[in-house]
Amino acid sequence: MRKFLLSTIAAGLLAAATPALAHEGPALDKQVWSWQGVFGHYDKAQLRRGWQVYHDICSNCHSMNLLAYRNLASLGFTADQIKAFAAEKQVTDGPNDQGEMYQRPARPSDHFVPPFANEQAARVANNGALPPDLSLMVKARHGGPDYVYSLLTGFTDPPAGHVVPDGMYYNRAFNGGNIGMPPPISDDAVTYADGTKATKDQIAKDVVSFLNWAAEPELDQRHALGVKVIGFLIVLTAMFYALKRKIWADVH
Repeated sequence: MRKFLLSTIAAGLLAAATPALAHEGPALDKQVWSWQGVFGHYDKAQLRRGWQVYHDICSNCHSMNLLAYRNLASLGFTADQIKAFAAEKQVTDGPNDQGEMYQRPARPSDHFVPPFANEQAARVANNGALPPDLSLMVKARHGGPDYVYSLLTGFTDPPAGHVVPDGMYYNRAFNGGNIGMPPPISDDAVTYADGTKATKDQIAKDVVSFLNWAAEPELDQRHALGVKVIGFLIVLTAMFYALKRKIWADVH
């Protein structure tokens, strides 16, 4: 009995400690995002800027294999613009009439073309590190958008006594501090088509918004449906209350 009680207490203490241990790590820079909250929604202009950041910077190393070019129509891009984005890349297709595979420009129906032919080629180009696919990155990390924002803006000089190996960089938001990715963004790293000033902070927020949309593109529709359901329940509650008053009006 004593052993059973001790094991039960130990299991309880471990269960209580596990969430705390799982959430340990560098402090994140908390941001206010337009899509958060019951009435939150995506800023389409910001999503288009975020796509530009991914297109111009992030796509040189990172894939987004779960998105197709035609999905960009949700951001307000025209069919011609989407065709132009896709046609910048070549994909392998076939076989043709001679039984051979061939290269052709990507189409809107194609998924985003990755920057490397395979994982080994990606590792060779990045000193052995494999740049992760960004399709679900915001959902794959504790802290979500705040973590990705903190990582993008967290490159600093290391604290005294911290050793950064050759070929690596110090990032205060990354567990352990040492990261293989060089600082990807800086002021004026892109020239926004809509004229927005491209500060490092703005670039980070825009691309994080785009990555969140990529991981959760149905958010606006879900929030809109939730508001309608809440409204319906309020009206239904009022009707039932009025009906109850009517039925029991003559009862004293």
